[in-house]
Amino acid sequence: MKYRYTKYVGEDLDGLDLEDLVAKLSDLLLASGFGNPYGSDAEDRTMQALHDAILEALLNGGMLSDEMLEQLLGDPADADQADARSTLEELIQKLIERMGQEGYITTPPDLQPEREHRQGRSGRGPDQPPVKFEVTDKALDFLGYRALRDLLGSLGKSSFGRHDTREQATGVETTGAPKTYEFGDTLNLDAVSTLLNAVQREARTQHPAPSTLHPAPVSINVTHEDLMVVQGEYQSSCATVLMLDCSHSMILYGEDRFTPAKRVALALAQLIKIQYPGDALKVVLFHDSAEEIPLAELGRVRVGPYYTNTRAGLQLARRILDRQRKDMRQIVMITDGKPSALTQPDGRIYKNAFGLDPFIVSETCAEVAACRKDGIMINTFMLARDPDLVSFVRRVAEICKGKAYFTTPYTLGQYVLMDYMDKKTKTIH
Repeated sequence: MKYRYTKYVGEDLDGLDLEDLVAKLSDLLLASGFGNPYGSDAEDRTMQALHDAILEALLNGGMLSDEMLEQLLGDPADADQADARSTLEELIQKLIERMGQEGYITTPPDLQPEREHRQGRSGRGPDQPPVKFEVTDKALDFLGYRALRDLLGSLGKSSFGRHDTREQATGVETTGAPKTYEFGDTLNLDAVSTLLNAVQREARTQHPAPSTLHPAPVSINVTHEDLMVVQGEYQSSCATVLMLDCSHSMILYGEDRFTPAKRVALALAQLIKIQYPGDALKVVLFHDSAEEIPLAELGRVRVGPYYTNTRAGLQLARRILDRQRKDMRQIVMITDGKPSALTQPDGRIYKNAFGLDPFIVSETCAEVAACRKDGIMINTFMLARDPDLVSFVRRVAEICKGKAYFTTPYTLGQYVLMDYMDKKTKTIH
């Protein structure tokens, strides 16, 4: 009887941090069409693409230590690397199965055909479509959480409360010592301090104490000067519409701008859900026209061969915010392109991608002014530095008294989150 001994890789490789792996696959899971600008997402969501992304994360992403890599792959000088390749393939297949079991992706019920296809033994014809996977809501929610944690960690922030005001006022939450009531303050009485003031005042003006044999009824007369109110911080609520430009320019010029924008939007949704549960967040995509999408579908959205109809996006965002009953209403617009399209009264789309069309610009600025009239602030996060475009964005900021940020896909998240947490305060006296 012959025994064959193979290299034992152990179950410790199965114990790889699956969450770290999913985070490293975020570019694939949030693919925006950058790798295939004119096609569908079939190439991005195939099992082969997932296999290659996991392989890259294992070998070059720091998922495995040098010792584990040596244990897994053996000596590179070894002429026979077939066993090492087979072991690595098995590990990747186990990780894919674990991702499916943990609910991060949905995979075909049987992965064996894909294994055979990868090994060249598949009997499928050349027209047979590749096996694809789908990203689940759990994966998108997790990627938003990781993006939020990474962004706040890079800013040195550990925790944040709700939108607190910068000044003490008689409001919702007690934060300081009581103060004497003044005209205009919210009548949020501090009963103990008020009664103590009344007792002390009466003690100073009281006549000699009555006989202890026949005590007089005790009564406390509270006057206006005795009133004390609790100081607090007013915690306001906010309704936000996140406008994302999904025109074709977001993936042109050798840079994917839309995937970082989606990652920031998911992080903002997590921030609101965790720290600001009273706030509302809606998402509007603007391209040739504009559409509102459910937040759960944000991670699956892709760019397309579209122009940039900024006015249509602002009109839809304003209608959405008009339905919100919040203290503050704002639009956060993330774009990299100039407005190049306009919806005419008859429904046709007027398009001009050459320069800043005066007609498109004037109509877009008129919509910005309408937002300002309705009390809606617009903050623009620009992913480009074209001089004409910078001038247009500054004009928008001046009209609506908002802010304009000129940033990059790498610093976009810090700007958006810090702006959201810092500026939305309202002082109530």
